[in-house]
Amino acid sequence: MPTGRKGQRRPADVIDNAIRVAQIATGEVEEEFVPKPEKNEAAAALGRKAGLLAPKAMTPEKRAEIAGRRRRSKHAGSPGCFTRHSPMLV
Repeated sequence: MPTGRKGQRRPADVIDNAIRVAQIATGEVEEEFVPKPEKNEAAAALGRKAGLLAPKAMTPEKRAEIAGRRRRSKHAGSPGCFTRHSPMLV
């Protein structure tokens, strides 16, 4: 049986799900919650630290290359932007 965002068990069938929602709404059935597993705070802190240190470890050329790719992909669909995938460059 699939689980929802909060770990609750939900029916896989659409009609069964509609019936289950109606039963919960009318109070016939109590909604079941499974608590989320605890986070490892040390691992979370290490991940945050790595995300901040990654750009500092790169060379300026590598950072410029990544920024250029992001800029091109961000503005690829806007008018007036000519990229190598643009029909205007053919």
